[in-house]
Amino acid sequence: MFHKNLKSFSKDFLWGASTSAYQVEGANLIDGKGPSCQDVKKVPEGTSELDVCADQYHRYKEDIALMAEMGFKVYRFSISWSRLIPEGTGAVNPKGIEYYNNLINECLKYNIIPLVTMFHFDMPAVLDKRGGWSKRESIDWFVNFAKVMYENFGDRVKYWLTINEQNVLTLMGDVIGTTMIPKGCTNIRKEIYQQNHHMLVAQAKAMALCHEMIPDAKIGPAPNISVVYPASCKPEDNLAAQNLNAIRNWLYLDMAVYGKYNNLVWSFLEEIDAVPEIQEGDMEILASGKPDFIGFNYYSTATVEAYNLEGNVSSKKDQQSAMDETGVCKSFKNPNLQTTQFGWEIDPEGFRATAREIYSRYRLPLIVTENGLGAYDKLEEDGSIHDPYRIEYLRKHIEQLRLSITDGVEMMGYCPWSAIDLISTHEGMVKRYGFIYVDREEFNLKTLDRYRKDSFYWYKKVISTNGEDLSN
Repeated sequence: MFHKNLKSFSKDFLWGASTSAYQVEGANLIDGKGPSCQDVKKVPEGTSELDVCADQYHRYKEDIALMAEMGFKVYRFSISWSRLIPEGTGAVNPKGIEYYNNLINECLKYNIIPLVTMFHFDMPAVLDKRGGWSKRESIDWFVNFAKVMYENFGDRVKYWLTINEQNVLTLMGDVIGTTMIPKGCTNIRKEIYQQNHHMLVAQAKAMALCHEMIPDAKIGPAPNISVVYPASCKPEDNLAAQNLNAIRNWLYLDMAVYGKYNNLVWSFLEEIDAVPEIQEGDMEILASGKPDFIGFNYYSTATVEAYNLEGNVSSKKDQQSAMDETGVCKSFKNPNLQTTQFGWEIDPEGFRATAREIYSRYRLPLIVTENGLGAYDKLEEDGSIHDPYRIEYLRKHIEQLRLSITDGVEMMGYCPWSAIDLISTHEGMVKRYGFIYVDREEFNLKTLDRYRKDSFYWYKKVISTNGEDLSN
């Protein structure tokens, strides 16, 4: 659809950026914090441990001041469950409460709205050892965690996200170091979808509790949505794309918004013997969640073709991969798209298509909670970092964001990944996303000093003009 006149971003549009606790904070076992599953996992070969990261725990004032200098209206960050409740349940860590109070207050000092993610890939290790999300009790563990957050921060935090990328946790948890499969399990996928069901119930209960405890707050899910294209105009390829769209995307949003399992996904789960056990009352709980908005992470689209029963199943996967699934679909490299230095396809128009599709299906306000370019950045001798590739990536996506708004999508804000360089989930420190450069290498902490990238100054101008000026 071509528009002669573009709508402007709303005057209260929330410009900002995102991070997560285990990737940015560091200080992973001090001041009473217990280990999370991320702290005890075996990190990918050639990548650093998560004990220091960007050291935001000790440098949050400097970081928030830099975000304020850029003009942030919102900062999306997560709260570490094991920093708040070291054993996952039971005693609350006063130092953890103090840290997040300080972080929230520092944001508010600069009129930056805190957008808090409740769970970002970091189950407390002690709960993980007890079975993690495989246990029915995990629902109560999470709701208790939510209650502690609402009690301590709900007077100042009015925007909440529940579970970051639950679809990635379900489909690719082994890649990001979060899959906990009990010993002796003979049907791994049934186990994984049972864990997913527990997360869905926990999310719904947390949303309902938020509305009860903080009536003026808003809450929503934050899946990674990657609209799937058919590889051709063949009808069977279109069916394959519908299949993966349902499995990868709509299962999670149908449940968050409507409290119902997507019919195509349910059929798929029946086919692969992975139907979860649903206890009495679960469906009523799921229907009671009622999100106020939808957060979504977007990096690229996926493309698939019809599955050939004689074909091979690909073993390679990451957060942005299409999926090979017998009888469902087969991944297909889109020849029309360029890729990043790390192999992720770049599809700004797909960003618009994704926003349009989400809004058309659910008619709730949207906020982009991640979108960005991971790259090898270089600190020059004069302290500058030239990242025109990142500026170009973000410019093209913001252009498509404005087009989606002109299409009639109700868009609340834009929080690209990431505010500051941090440890990438499975590719370490060398894969940088931030507007702010952190002076460290994979295994050499160096100074940890902060430097403004060219994209820092560019994004500052974007925010100050409310998205009107996207030029260099």
